[in-house]
Amino acid sequence: MVQQTDLVTRLIDLLEPEAEKHGFELVTVEQAGGRRTPVIRVLLDREEGIDLEAITAANRWVSELLDAADPIGGPYTLEVSSPGIDRPLRKLSDFDRFAGETVSVKTRGHGGRNAWTGTLVGTSGEDVLLDVNGEELRVSFGDIAKARIKGVVDFSSRKGGDQ
Repeated sequence: MVQQTDLVTRLIDLLEPEAEKHGFELVTVEQAGGRRTPVIRVLLDREEGIDLEAITAANRWVSELLDAADPIGGPYTLEVSSPGIDRPLRKLSDFDRFAGETVSVKTRGHGGRNAWTGTLVGTSGEDVLLDVNGEELRVSFGDIAKARIKGVVDFSSRKGGDQ
């Protein structure tokens, strides 16, 4: 399982059912910043994509839910956003869903190395399969600390400029 803090796990458990009720997929929750005033990032997506109106509406119900449950027990900064181009992969099913994408994977140690970039092949049982420079790498899902799609921006198809 992708490594997360106890707070992040509690927040995911709290927010995921509510996100589904509102027509969103909870991509993940991230905790950043210091202990005194953490930054809580709630990354949401939906089939038709995310726009400012959707983020504004989601921010309301996320804030209300966190205020009512008070899982943080102190001040914090809330950021509700789309996952962006470097989308995190949190669930085992994400690794099949995004097969073919270039990903970066960090582990808690795997044969003396803990970071790879390669093409996501998919899963086999509880293993995530990557093609790294033409060689298959099997990583136990339980050993993955962090995984993200490596977003690619292509500037080669410029409109109206010199080509």
